[in-house]
Amino acid sequence: MTASGSVAIVHVGAALAAMIEADHLRLVVVGALAAAAALSCGTAVASGPGVWLTHSMERVAQDEPLRQADRLEICAARGETESCQIIVAAPEGGLSNVAVRSGEFVGPDGRVISSDRVSLYREHYVRVSHGSPKHGGSNEPLGPGTYPDALIPFCDPASGEAPSGAELTAVPFDLEAGNSQPIWIDIAVPRSAAPGTYRGTVTVTSDQGTAEVEVSLKVWGFELPLKPSLYTAFGLRQSDDLAAVEELLRHKVMPYRVPAGSERKLIDTWGLNCTNLGFSSGAYYRHREMKSPPPVAEIRERAAGHERDLLLYNYTADEIGGSPELYDRIQEYALNLHAAGVPNLITITPVPELTDDGSGTGRSAVDIWVLLPEMHESAPERVAAVLAKGDAVWSYTALVQDDHSPKWEIDFAPINYRILHGFINQSLGFTGYLYWATDLRSEDDPWGEVPVYGLNDARYEPYTYPGEGHLVYPGEQVGVGGVVASMRLKWVRDGVDDYEYVEALKRLGRGDEALAICRRVGRDWGHWTKDPEELEAARRQLGDAIEKATRAAPQAPEEG
Repeated sequence: MTASGSVAIVHVGAALAAMIEADHLRLVVVGALAAAAALSCGTAVASGPGVWLTHSMERVAQDEPLRQADRLEICAARGETESCQIIVAAPEGGLSNVAVRSGEFVGPDGRVISSDRVSLYREHYVRVSHGSPKHGGSNEPLGPGTYPDALIPFCDPASGEAPSGAELTAVPFDLEAGNSQPIWIDIAVPRSAAPGTYRGTVTVTSDQGTAEVEVSLKVWGFELPLKPSLYTAFGLRQSDDLAAVEELLRHKVMPYRVPAGSERKLIDTWGLNCTNLGFSSGAYYRHREMKSPPPVAEIRERAAGHERDLLLYNYTADEIGGSPELYDRIQEYALNLHAAGVPNLITITPVPELTDDGSGTGRSAVDIWVLLPEMHESAPERVAAVLAKGDAVWSYTALVQDDHSPKWEIDFAPINYRILHGFINQSLGFTGYLYWATDLRSEDDPWGEVPVYGLNDARYEPYTYPGEGHLVYPGEQVGVGGVVASMRLKWVRDGVDDYEYVEALKRLGRGDEALAICRRVGRDWGHWTKDPEELEAARRQLGDAIEKATRAAPQAPEEG
């Protein structure tokens, strides 16, 4: 949205007409005059629901009081999904039989974004009984408590219909007096959407009354690609069926592996851009031994079974730094993989011994170096050297291993899930991101208690890691197949889009400008903003610059 764009909460009454502006995002709460007056005073009314709106990167507490929404802008590119939250607040008498629905969005010249492009979720609160370690420093956890995180879908994404046979349902719901219930809203902008402002209505109904929220969305005049420019590798340890794979891809992250025979569909429908060949050496941080590499013919045969327009890598070993006795075997793997045309991926700090695969070509034994913050910070010159050579470097996070870098435990602020693989990756010149697992779960109560990695494990005492390896919830309890997303996975998706914005401006010949904006909010592991508004301002500055540069770029002549 342009710098002049804004958002206002407009209450029924004389103020309504004065506050309507053509290029603004307007949220119109419609109800009885008494309800409007009470809302303007920031108090709930006995006759119906209070409603307010906030951006996607705020966690709203269950006892959050009704507030007047601050100014809020929503804008998106074509092919992007943008989110916000509508908060339903209960009056003194509470609310019963609450439901929420969205209409279509009407834009320039009567063009429509249909209501089936708007996905609604009721945010479900989960318990965190064991907090993350506190090391001091600039990025501290928030500690135990109750967090909105799991998302109960209004519709089954596979069928578009209301889920059936669910233990937990999105609507209708009751709300006790003084409580608030956030509703997450995803708006998926069609690739065919014309740029401009689109307006639609979200309606909240209850036995006590009705409120309507009119949302306007500014669509930029450029498009994000179906295939992300950022490569990712995310683990599914317990739920690797097609439905679970598609849920990750819906959020623009790539599973380590996908079901046989599904790659073409996943590329064309969801933008799958890479996958793992699957020859593990068996070596990882607790097992410093590597079995012999597969022969070249076997690697070629397996590689031939994959689609040619994927980055096909082999995740050979994990966290084996400080083991020089393995270097010769790593070179053996590299030689065979390279002969078959497959890059070698290992989570290891660059070392001179592995910058040559022994073939005489000068190619490194590791093609994709995947680094924790401390691995990079311990050897920045070596990382710079392999980047200059043309090797790829990816980032990753695990546990809470320092006091400053972004963390993916649930009790860290939301921006941790967005800043790392988007802005920080771009600033550092990294082109991918790896996360070891997404679907660990609490078997006793998977929708109630967040799983805690390291609990009752002597290797990690006295530390615990709530939400480590956990970004999705099992779909069975909410009546859908596979898994369903957390709010944290939505923030991860938005980080992939942040990376794309920087990449788009670079492709338009304005890389210096793109990286200058990027580095203001995420320069490196230890220098990044904790303020979601500052991050959003950078995203919008990038979006405005892309739109301006796109309009100025010469257009290819039409054929014929």
